Amino acid sequence: MSTLYRELSLAAQTTYAEVLDQSRALELNALAGLTGAFHRRTIKGCDYIYFGYRDPIDGAQRRVYVGPADERVNALVARFNDIKAPKQLAPNAQAALALGCAGTLPKHHRIVRQLAAYGFFKAGGVLIGTHAFIAMSNMLGVRWVSGDKTLDVDFAHAGRNVSLALPSDVQLSVHDALSSLEMGLLPIRELSRKAGAQYRNPRDPELRLDFLTSLTSDGEPVVIDRLGLALEPLKFMEFSLEGTTQAALLSRDGACLVNIPAPARYAVHKLIVYGERDTAARVKALKDIEQAAALAEWHLRAGQAATFNAAWVDALKRGKGWRTRAQEGRSALVAKHPALDDKALWRGPRSAALSP
Repeated sequence: MSTLYRELSLAAQTTYAEVLDQSRALELNALAGLTGAFHRRTIKGCDYIYFGYRDPIDGAQRRVYVGPADERVNALVARFNDIKAPKQLAPNAQAALALGCAGTLPKHHRIVRQLAAYGFFKAGGVLIGTHAFIAMSNMLGVRWVSGDKTLDVDFAHAGRNVSLALPSDVQLSVHDALSSLEMGLLPIRELSRKAGAQYRNPRDPELRLDFLTSLTSDGEPVVIDRLGLALEPLKFMEFSLEGTTQAALLSRDGACLVNIPAPARYAVHKLIVYGERDTAARVKALKDIEQAAALAEWHLRAGQAATFNAAWVDALKRGKGWRTRAQEGRSALVAKHPALDDKALWRGPRSAALSP
């Protein structure tokens, strides 16, 4: 029996699947008035679906991200011309929550939903951190026992490397999206007149928005003109930005479609960054371990240990710094959860002399 999550009922899982389908249909419905075509691209071994069209305003060729080429996205694409605006998402989202699915705070959901409406996720944005962990639980059909509470809202983007992850020609202003909420969110840093990489409300100091990207050679923030945003670079962030997937983020106010890291990569990334936390952030470091442990246990019990191990091996093969940090995180995890010290999860690459 699991100690870190509990299975959602079949009714909860079915209701969530309906909300996810409706969220995706809503996204496709927004494209219904455009003349264009769907295209499949293979990036780092994963297939993704994009919609290419000519902008009716300026005539420019544009491309938006639709989703991973999974069964549900392919089915929606096949029915694209027949899709009508789906019914409101709030009733089904509320039903999913009542049946046991996990939701996020309304004020957090409002921010994420507004960014989604402005096209942030179509432009390659990724929801990371605990909100992604929450969305992940519903996607996997479980409810986490711990590690799913947060005051921050974290986002990431592949930055200058977006063409290697989720390429898109969408133009938007993250700053305008946040300002339109009238929630008092102000950029902490200004760079070349671009909105900063962190937003806070002086009257609500516990609410913080962080916009992150992969570490750059100079360590300086990355300004993305077409997002109207500066991104704070962090070491190892690129690991979570590869092979992303989609989920519906729920709240009692409704649902919205977001890009999130692949669960196994998210878990291994948490182990890598565990040792990077300073003493003042030990609470977050412990949450890193709990989230990684919950996902490791899910992969083990769901017969997906090989998927988790593939992400683990990928991290170990990236160099000594990656390997040392990953092993430190793993040691902390199995010390607290010895039942997860299973070779199926932690088998290393044959070419490297690594501890098991």
